[in-house]
Amino acid sequence: MTEATETIAVLAPTPDTGLTDADAAERRKQGLGNSAPPSTTRTYWAIVRENVFTFINNVLFVMGALLVIVGRPFDALVSLMVIGTNIAVGIYQEMRAKQALDEIALLTRPTATVVRAGEVRTVDPEELVVGDLIEVQAGDQVIVDGDLVEGRMEVDESQLTGESDMVPKRVGDEVFSGSYPSSGRGRYVARTVGEASLAGRITAGAKTFRRTLTPLQRQIQTVIRVTLGVVIYLQLLLIVKNVVEDTPLDVAIVEATVLVGLVPNGLFVSIAIAYALAAVRMSSFGALVQQANAVESLSHVDTLCVDKTGTLTANQLELDQILPLEGDEASARKRVGLMVASSHATNKTSEAIGEAVQATSRKPLMEVPFSSKRKWSAVAVTAGVSPDHPPAGTYSMGAPTFMRQYLDIGDAQWRNIQALVAHHASRGMRVLLAAYSPSTVLEDEGDASELPRDSKPYAIVVLRDLLRPEAAETLTRFRHMGVDVRVISGDDPETVATLARQAGLDIAGGVLSGPELEAMDEPHFEAAVETTTVFGRITPELKERLVGTMRDQGRYVAMTGDGVNDVLSLKRSNLAIAMGSGTQAARGVADLILIDDGFSALASAIGEGQRILNGMQDVLRVFLTRVLTLGMLILVLMTSGFFPVDLRNASAITLFTVGIPTAMLAIWSRPGPFLGESLLRTLAKFVLPAASLASIVGLLVVTGIFLIGEADFRGGLTTEQEVENAAKTSVTVFLILVGMLVVVFVEPPTKLLAVIEPISPDLRPTWLALSLTAALGVVLLVPPFRDFFNLYPLSIRDLSIIFAGVLSWAVLVWIFWRWRFVERFLGGDSGS
Repeated sequence: MTEATETIAVLAPTPDTGLTDADAAERRKQGLGNSAPPSTTRTYWAIVRENVFTFINNVLFVMGALLVIVGRPFDALVSLMVIGTNIAVGIYQEMRAKQALDEIALLTRPTATVVRAGEVRTVDPEELVVGDLIEVQAGDQVIVDGDLVEGRMEVDESQLTGESDMVPKRVGDEVFSGSYPSSGRGRYVARTVGEASLAGRITAGAKTFRRTLTPLQRQIQTVIRVTLGVVIYLQLLLIVKNVVEDTPLDVAIVEATVLVGLVPNGLFVSIAIAYALAAVRMSSFGALVQQANAVESLSHVDTLCVDKTGTLTANQLELDQILPLEGDEASARKRVGLMVASSHATNKTSEAIGEAVQATSRKPLMEVPFSSKRKWSAVAVTAGVSPDHPPAGTYSMGAPTFMRQYLDIGDAQWRNIQALVAHHASRGMRVLLAAYSPSTVLEDEGDASELPRDSKPYAIVVLRDLLRPEAAETLTRFRHMGVDVRVISGDDPETVATLARQAGLDIAGGVLSGPELEAMDEPHFEAAVETTTVFGRITPELKERLVGTMRDQGRYVAMTGDGVNDVLSLKRSNLAIAMGSGTQAARGVADLILIDDGFSALASAIGEGQRILNGMQDVLRVFLTRVLTLGMLILVLMTSGFFPVDLRNASAITLFTVGIPTAMLAIWSRPGPFLGESLLRTLAKFVLPAASLASIVGLLVVTGIFLIGEADFRGGLTTEQEVENAAKTSVTVFLILVGMLVVVFVEPPTKLLAVIEPISPDLRPTWLALSLTAALGVVLLVPPFRDFFNLYPLSIRDLSIIFAGVLSWAVLVWIFWRWRFVERFLGGDSGS
């Protein structure tokens, strides 16, 4: 037995009023306090380490040191300047993102409701100690392990065990940290805290931040590894070449450094930074990203499943009227008020009724809290002190169709009730049925609970949902983004449909209820899910099935939820979105949290996700085209004994074709349906044709420069070194100009150029390409700039060959893309 365990064993029992603050402070001194949850983000040192000391960066640092040793410090400086800039920007942006997200995450962290000296208060998890009396209800997270001492609950332990079945808990049963009640309420005494708790032991090996790679990042990682393998192969060829030709050491190091620079290591970092910045931007909209893949997932969403409450409506209810089915309205209001006042479990419905109907509570003999599966709640009470007070018995309230089996009424009376319900539902009202039984025999058996079979309906309770003022505008934004909105609600389908119409949702797909869906066989069920827009009277299990069917049909489904009844469907969706005011259970499984419950924030977040990934597709095309073009040129020309670019030439190519354009393309990217393709098809359709043709034409340009230079050399007009310098400068200029045209083809400003990508309404990328082309001209004309990148003056003949090469490449690649050779080869037209 450990010292801590021995200490726990001799602690005084926790009184019904809980510990005092002095008791809690003393136990914390004994080491019996709970610890703060581990940080979900990296430390600042980890950010610096992972940005600076990557494998490729380490190799380039070594190459830079060697260049300094062999007397070429300026080459080392120019090379490492680009790397240093990338590192500095990456560290700054990630630290900025970490600081912002850490501050926002404090708003959504779980809390505990503890009883101290008879006072119920909300505290942070780290304030708990062994022996604390903690109160939980449906949707609250169990923070520490303990023993139930009051109440009864059904608990979801799936996050601990992987089993989705609800586990009943009665007084004396253990409750475990990381679980949460799906129904009921209770109090438990904390027995095990911190790392010793079950959740703490399970996650002991996973407390620190782990970088979770998104699908796009995994594809990029594969590209980097393949490129690295090719570079290693080229390095071996380079070593053989340099040994055979007895190349000077400094030249050999320069050429080796150029090859290492082909590995697109910065691409991976660019994506990580783009996602981090997107998360910060989303937080300004009121959306907190909890999972690394959420930004990318947002861009893929084509179907959004929402509940009426909290999305179309403001999650605010008002009592419209209470319609008596027997007796007068005053009597009906007394009974409804008594039930609400005597129930410990509360929700938005009971709060709205309680505000409008004042009543004196009675101590309940038994209470069955509302369940989203059975759709009703009930309370059994003793007789009042006055004959005018409502009598003893069981008072219940819930969805009429779900209470029908317990009602002792005839078919004619039931049809009258249905007509009243339908009338008010068609007005967009939430309609509940209130019933009474003189029996006080009521047991809380969770979802298996039953009402007395002699219950009599005495009133219809009508509540009004308040529509969000921005609902119509938000739905319009979703439609423009290509997102199909489906409403899945536990309320009456006609009520939901009416509110959806009022909010501007097109419900041409029709309306179905849960019972209608459950009566269908699988083929008809799947067909209904494919077309139906509004689903009402849906249980949590049926909601999960609906989401799963949509996913099976090839949809990328985002699901919003706020209650414990939404957890199953949130887990089943591609992207789980919880409301900030929702239960801890819903927030705990969510990829994204809407901090202020803003429905419009969700549209902004999805638009940001689309914007980021659409921008990254442009960045990918530009980045990989440069890498593949230069790599193929080096491979071909190196075998002939000529290395086509100097280290500072390569820096110029990187700056003009990748450094500036990719940053601006990412900033200027636009929201809209994600039209990108898999990385393999991007390589096959765009990168490979562009790079292959550019390398072939580039080879012809170099050949032309050498042929003219050879003639001049024989005529004594130039030297062999000058010819080589002109060739390297020509290759550099050619590749930069091709890179500028790649930017234009990625964001084509006219229909003539829109052969691989749809025409762009944004002319800024075209103006950027023209500006960079002009800047290149300035570099070539101004000697200090030209010397900085180790470029040399070019003759009119050289420039003519370069421009002819660039024009030839543009025409060839235009024809290749216009006739869609790759699509025909791969089969089908994937469209552009």
